[in-house]
Amino acid sequence: MVELTTAPPRVLLAGHLDGEAAVLVYRVADLDAAVAVLAARGFEEGSSLEIPYGPVRSFHAPGGQRIALYELTRPDVESHFEGRFDF
Repeated sequence: MVELTTAPPRVLLAGHLDGEAAVLVYRVADLDAAVAVLAARGFEEGSSLEIPYGPVRSFHAPGGQRIALYELTRPDVESHFEGRFDF
């Protein structure tokens, strides 16, 4: 995770994902409701997974952009990552 400023957004650089397009990740208050909205707008659902912060669902937008949504269900997790460097 890279913090370009003292305020969001943060940038997470990951080399383990397939494909050339970036994945834009957004936190939503209600994952199921947000998934329903994207499905109704023609977004193609991809995979579901869990990250330390909570559940994630990925999508391909009609124009090809990849996005992912997650719901913060474990807000205390962030304190475990403070000051951590994995490189």
